[in-house]
Amino acid sequence: MAGLKQPDDKSHFLLPDLGEGLVEAELISWRVKPGDAVTTSSILAEMQTDKALVEVPSPWPGTVSELCGKPGDIMKVGKPLVRYAVSGAAPAAPTAAAKGPACVSASVAAGVPEADGDQGTVVGTMSGTLTVSDRFARKPEHTVAAPVSGKALATPAVRRIAREMGVDINKVAGTGHSGRVTAADVHGFAGGASKAGFAPRAAAAPMPLPAVDKDGVSQRIAFRGVRRKIAESLERSVRTAVHFTVVDEADVTELDRKRREYSKVVGQKLSMMPFIMTAICRALRKHPSLNANVDDANSEILIKGVINLSIAVDTDSGLMVPVVRNADQCTMVDLANQVKVLAGRCRDRTISREESLGGTFTLSNVGSYGGMFATPIINYPEVAILAAGRTKERVLVKDGRFYAGLVLPLSLSCDHRVVDGAEGARFLNTVVGLLEDPSSLL
Repeated sequence: MAGLKQPDDKSHFLLPDLGEGLVEAELISWRVKPGDAVTTSSILAEMQTDKALVEVPSPWPGTVSELCGKPGDIMKVGKPLVRYAVSGAAPAAPTAAAKGPACVSASVAAGVPEADGDQGTVVGTMSGTLTVSDRFARKPEHTVAAPVSGKALATPAVRRIAREMGVDINKVAGTGHSGRVTAADVHGFAGGASKAGFAPRAAAAPMPLPAVDKDGVSQRIAFRGVRRKIAESLERSVRTAVHFTVVDEADVTELDRKRREYSKVVGQKLSMMPFIMTAICRALRKHPSLNANVDDANSEILIKGVINLSIAVDTDSGLMVPVVRNADQCTMVDLANQVKVLAGRCRDRTISREESLGGTFTLSNVGSYGGMFATPIINYPEVAILAAGRTKERVLVKDGRFYAGLVLPLSLSCDHRVVDGAEGARFLNTVVGLLEDPSSLL
């Protein structure tokens, strides 16, 4: 890196932003050890972000003195990653690598401030192995990036930042690999960065709660009990899980006919619910990534071998979600009876806490109250929920012929941290296929 002066004292290389807005990354392995001499762009470590394995290069030549972490550690962006030794000084003992977070930052000499001069961004697509750009090091003040012409090179995330800031990205001079525009370039263009690089904005102060007009209040209801627990659970789900929703419709004309026949055979009226539950169980065996919990405390995805279906039940006290255990081993009649019993216990408040634990997937019947499509909120720590809407008669076409059919709307929400969009769509397609072919379902 031309113009970069080697620090006169020990200096720290701070972990840069390895993506667009990432705050941490897992240290997979070190590629250097204390005492190693490195050159500019020598690979120091491999880091795992939420999308890819990233190689982190050295911003300048020197001798590695300390490694500020050990494999498996979660490293925070902006915290020391590597310490460089003073020229001619003895390297630190190898045990320094085991100190991990104990490695503390010191001021960087020779005009390379640790707050803004040695952090950068990643360039390239977020798949496979990425290489961090040379923007980790501070450039001399007289260095000016070449003006851009035509369409700028930038990732979708950087383009989004530019749109949100009202910046024409095609006018921003890119300093990344091959002239790619980085997030720091956008902030710098907009005046939100220092001359040395991106200066992180101060955290916004919490917004004060708005005043509520007390005029005309007819009743005051304390926000507590089941309703408060529901609110806390939903808030945690929205704050933690990354929701996306896929919708589709199933032609259940033939299934409805089979349902009526089956009800006569067993001597009990059955709704669509046990049939949908059975289809879900079959689909979860084919797509096990949706039959899971997320253990955020230990950073683990727990794929479950059992299928425990959580069933959303509307009560006077609010939404409750009891669990039908081993639902894949139950008959249609068993499923119908268990749902009826659990729903009754929810409504008379005799349901035990244990009967609401251990769910692996949730089904919500929004159609019983007239809804069609929905954007259901995941029953955290589960990773998916299916909402079944109200069936409607509709004119359908099959093999070039019109007929009066019955359509069931379905809405699937998944945690994008665990389930890819394509897998969510495939799961929903499997459910639809089973519902449209009752012979395979039964």
